[in-house]
Amino acid sequence: MVESQPMDDLFDHAMQQRMKSEAPLAARMRPRTLAEYIGQEHIVGPGKLLRRAIEADRLFSSILLWGPPGTGKTTLAQVIANTTRSHFETISAILAGKAELRQVIEAALERRRLHGERTILFVDEVHRWNRAQQDALLPHVENGTVTLIGATTENPFFEVIGALISRSRVFQLRNLNREETGILLDRALADPERGYGGQPIIFDPDARAHIIEVASGDVRNALNALELAVESTPSSADGKIHITLDVAQESIQRRAVLYDKDGDSHYDTISAFIKSVRGSDPDAACIGWRR
Repeated sequence: MVESQPMDDLFDHAMQQRMKSEAPLAARMRPRTLAEYIGQEHIVGPGKLLRRAIEADRLFSSILLWGPPGTGKTTLAQVIANTTRSHFETISAILAGKAELRQVIEAALERRRLHGERTILFVDEVHRWNRAQQDALLPHVENGTVTLIGATTENPFFEVIGALISRSRVFQLRNLNREETGILLDRALADPERGYGGQPIIFDPDARAHIIEVASGDVRNALNALELAVESTPSSADGKIHITLDVAQESIQRRAVLYDKDGDSHYDTISAFIKSVRGSDPDAACIGWRR
């Protein structure tokens, strides 16, 4: 006799499926495997160290993924989660503190003791943890209780304690180029399961080029703009959704210039300004100063 599934489990499963289907396009289109992952060839291209470690499930040393928003840090962590046989745990440094970390560590110790199973801990926005919180993680990284994957938009050499840096490998992610961003936009339009493959959409080339240009390598921004354009554009008489340049311009805002008076952006900006003045380029100097 087949046991009936508890009603609460059925409701939880239905809610999870609904949340997946209602998630933003950028979340739905996250690559699930290395084969789907686009960009960052310098760290996950064929034959590269990190790719070999992921494919062989031999990620024994902790890593820090450093890069601007929308470059695939969280996505790469999820690819590792889908590939590894280790237990994969995720916490956000914005929401979790030492109490939540303690629970994760206790569970990791129990899995290692009972089943000999390793734990990989992904900490999103790891730079948001203060020194005491990072210190609390350090001994468990050092003794191998967890393998850390930390993601940060800030320079880890400024924001992460030196002891964690010395026990981790830092991988710097770059903004995607135009071709890579275009591939991901086209994939979202063609995917019938997670994207808009089942809808009759006309995406004008100049609209596509505008979104790619303004996104400036931030794929999340590009996909959010595509989603807004598709969802807000009414169908024509023949049932087609036509994304024109005007629609694209309304759907994406120019990316804010990153600036942090205590980080790399400050020195990059002032360096560009000084070099523009020294090179007698008044236009570049004025643009850099306004930024």
